[in-house]
Amino acid sequence: MAVARVACRAQIGLLAPVVQVEVHLGAGLPCFNIVGLPATEVKESKERVRAALVNSGFELPAGRITINLAPADLPKDGGRFDLAIAIGILAAAGQVGASSSLEQVEFLGELGLTGALRAIRGALPSAAAAAQAGHSVILPRDNASDLQCMPGLAAHAAGSLLEVCAHLDQRQALPKVAEIAATVDTPAGSAHVLQLADVCGQTSAKLALEVAAAGGHSVLLVGPPGCGKSMLAERLPHLMPPLLEQERLEVAMVDSIVRGRAAQEPCRPFRAPHHTASASAIIGGGPAARPGEVTLAHRGVLFLDELPEFDRRVLEALREPLETGVVTVARVGSHAEYPAAFQLVAAMNPCPCGYHGHGSRRCQCTVAQVERYRARLSGPLLDRLDMRVTLSAVSETDLAEHRRRCQADDSAVRARIRCARSRQQARQGVLNAALGVGELESVCQMLPPAQTLLQRTANALGLSMRSRHRLIRVARTLADLADEPTVGEAHLAEALALRRALTAA
Repeated sequence: MAVARVACRAQIGLLAPVVQVEVHLGAGLPCFNIVGLPATEVKESKERVRAALVNSGFELPAGRITINLAPADLPKDGGRFDLAIAIGILAAAGQVGASSSLEQVEFLGELGLTGALRAIRGALPSAAAAAQAGHSVILPRDNASDLQCMPGLAAHAAGSLLEVCAHLDQRQALPKVAEIAATVDTPAGSAHVLQLADVCGQTSAKLALEVAAAGGHSVLLVGPPGCGKSMLAERLPHLMPPLLEQERLEVAMVDSIVRGRAAQEPCRPFRAPHHTASASAIIGGGPAARPGEVTLAHRGVLFLDELPEFDRRVLEALREPLETGVVTVARVGSHAEYPAAFQLVAAMNPCPCGYHGHGSRRCQCTVAQVERYRARLSGPLLDRLDMRVTLSAVSETDLAEHRRRCQADDSAVRARIRCARSRQQARQGVLNAALGVGELESVCQMLPPAQTLLQRTANALGLSMRSRHRLIRVARTLADLADEPTVGEAHLAEALALRRALTAA
């Protein structure tokens, strides 16, 4: 057999398009060519494959070896094609039993020089795409734990090229991924859960976090240094309910393509990049259009501390993901779309020195300095933040009261949040923050006093339509937390109070 075809998968964002590895053995001087838009690491695979075949006891065919990775216009990178190329050469040379069927099997894995299989990045999306196509998968044993969140996959794990060939020759079957994953000990989760009760005072900020967890809203915390902004942000993922099955799969897929290994027990991520991070680090980019922090925070929390210190281009780039929940990274040689359904929690000081409006410390900033500092945040970005809460400095009286009070857990708060989210899912199928404009009128029914208050406030403060819609969504979440079928005047007034920091809106 001079020609063989073996299936593999490329990696473009979260997508894993199929790649046909076509192998042709021809007469002529010995040479080994790989065509089909391969990246440098794919071109180098011929050296890994050659050494792996020889060291595994196989005979490298003499003559011209031509490998075509089809489709030719699809970029290919990484070492994931090594195993498919090696199997294709052996099949074309007749060194793999003719009884084996390669049409319904896909091969993923990087080869070592001894023939050992090494883990690849993005095994979970590739295996899921293969299952959707009705194919089984053979992949490295080190990637077996990545597939725990999809136990029904028809996948086998191998440790070497020899094991794969023995499986194809029906001499020794490879273990299924589910069998290997069952023997892997799952690390025990952390027993300590961060509690809101650990934060001293800040009643309005705690309410804002409860509303954010219940409705999926974004929050800006404004306050002096040491008042608890970072502590509050870190506790938001612990207030949110555990990931649903589909959400767990999405988070695991992101882990698989970014870190190379999916978490065995995916939980809601919490990402806190430094304010010196570039736009590519936050949004995604680079030559290969890699995902950024907004994707790593998918289904979790993205915390931006010292918000005005971030580069202006970074902050403006956040506007689209906040609205759509996805981010598209386009580069000259690549184009990828990533999920970015995160909740934004931002924190900032009220002025450059941090003590504007402080009760006991005097602010050293001039009015012009304060205005320039706050002007680093554009109006359109602030408009997209659902709540903007001012935190006060913690006094000795607050500390004494905090020490006297019995430290209870947040079980009651979490119960309210779970009930509110259940009401939203039963009513409209999504959280309130994701409600479309066309659904607001039917879902967020307002009593006449609330409608009057909204109209009066919008006229007095000059609210944009986006601000009005976000105000209504927050009020709807407050009503859900109170188990009220309609939005009342008190809910709308409370939503207004949670949106007053920095601007009158």
